[in-house]
Amino acid sequence: MFMTKNQKGMMEWGGKESTELKYRNEWKYCEKEADLLAVKERLSGILDYDFHAGEDGKYTIQSLYFDDYKNTCARDNVSGEGKRFKYRIRYYGDQAERLWLEKKEKKNSGCHKRKCVLSMQEYQSIIDGKVMDVFWGTQKLLLKEFCLDIVTRGFAPKVIISYQREAFVESIANIRITLDYNISASNEIGRFLSGNYFRIPVMEKEKHILEVKFDRVLPSYIKGVLQSNILLQQSFSKYYLGRLALQEKKVSMV
Repeated sequence: MFMTKNQKGMMEWGGKESTELKYRNEWKYCEKEADLLAVKERLSGILDYDFHAGEDGKYTIQSLYFDDYKNTCARDNVSGEGKRFKYRIRYYGDQAERLWLEKKEKKNSGCHKRKCVLSMQEYQSIIDGKVMDVFWGTQKLLLKEFCLDIVTRGFAPKVIISYQREAFVESIANIRITLDYNISASNEIGRFLSGNYFRIPVMEKEKHILEVKFDRVLPSYIKGVLQSNILLQQSFSKYYLGRLALQEKKVSMV
């Protein structure tokens, strides 16, 4: 189907698809709370808060991750596969007022994300197994692709990952720095939309995640903040850590 340049662009509202055409750099750090708070204090002096944040500067993210019958997405994270992807359905806040379907693709240290709005009816049909009804009833290319992967590769919901996020932005240079607190996992898939599900911690106590996303070059004044606390750049996945935490919890309960 032919699409204009505007239709392919980053149109996030009204059900239009959003596509990031370029791979963005994504640096990740897992550090103690005290170190991240020090970084946060420095960032607050040079960057703006994300306008989506609440009065305390934070907002909640709740994501339902999918994987195929071979758990390929999880395995690719373990093996360090250079090019990989994963699907998730996400909403912000404590109530599922708007759902997003996202496909996040990784290529080495680069990240490329596509997203589209998912209606409650489409979500429920997918959960109920009426995938082809959704496929034939939508014009959203990402949703069609998702439905085909469910049918042909056995993609199914695996884990809910939730956390609180504090975000700083530099809109001109398209830089986004996020601090993710209290990351938890749950396998109570049926309670995803309510937010009322049992959660287990994913990280060690008082450890959180810092992510830095930018296009080409990170300005020296921002890089200096990260280097001032000697943060150690790492490679990890909230999805994989959540699956691992649930598996360990299950083993410990046997």
